Amino acid sequence: MDYSDYQRLLFERRDNGVLLITMNRPEAYNAADESMHAELARIWADVTRDDETRVAVITGAGRAFSAGGDLAMVQRMAGDHDRVAAMLAEMSDLVYNMINCTKPVISAINGVAVGAGLVVALLADISICADDARLGDGHVRLGVAAGDHAALIWPLLCGLAKARYYLMTGEMISGAEAERIGLVSKCLPRAEVLGEALRVAGDLGAGSQLAIRLTKRAMNGWLRAAGPIFDASAAYEMLTFMGEDVREGAAALREKRQARFPSAFPPAPPQ
Repeated sequence: MDYSDYQRLLFERRDNGVLLITMNRPEAYNAADESMHAELARIWADVTRDDETRVAVITGAGRAFSAGGDLAMVQRMAGDHDRVAAMLAEMSDLVYNMINCTKPVISAINGVAVGAGLVVALLADISICADDARLGDGHVRLGVAAGDHAALIWPLLCGLAKARYYLMTGEMISGAEAERIGLVSKCLPRAEVLGEALRVAGDLGAGSQLAIRLTKRAMNGWLRAAGPIFDASAAYEMLTFMGEDVREGAAALREKRQARFPSAFPPAPPQ
């Protein structure tokens, strides 16, 4: 498999059929712009077709795993029907291509993981997280519904009560707390995260391939069964991209201030 056409992802082959994938926008904390988002959506289908790869490990370059969706991309999408429709198709590809990837996927969460980055971090079959990493789904703080992966995977990982709390408030949590509530598989000091992810990947790569892949396929039946929940949440997110709250949310994030959403503070009626 030739990965030379990828621009935002780096690839390195390791022993036992392990493919290390690195999101490579360290200057932007690996925030997903249009190019990276598109590549994250299609890479898992390529991994499935790659006969040399038995296990994929994904991490981020520099200090972050991924700071989510690039804010400039968000602002370009707001109110743009064609961009929103294209993103709905692409985010569906990202989620379903990860679920249906025949090879095990391990995320090495080496720093902050939010938004689109959190999709990859949590939909991985095994997640190894830095204890001081910060994780969170910030959709509501941006002024859009929690779509992407959130309504699909959070309730299965940490239960409905915790999922509703964190998805409706947008609060961030540490890697240590994420492990405590079951959101990630394992938590370690930051310096040990990638090494442990590669160790686990090497063990899987040396294991019974059919047994491991069919176990993954069976377990991901839970996600496929919840597909309609994801489809609805993704549509809700894209619907809210057509409103005014997202414009205010993006402006507030850029200006580092508290958002004043039009839906919460409508203009006063004329006297």
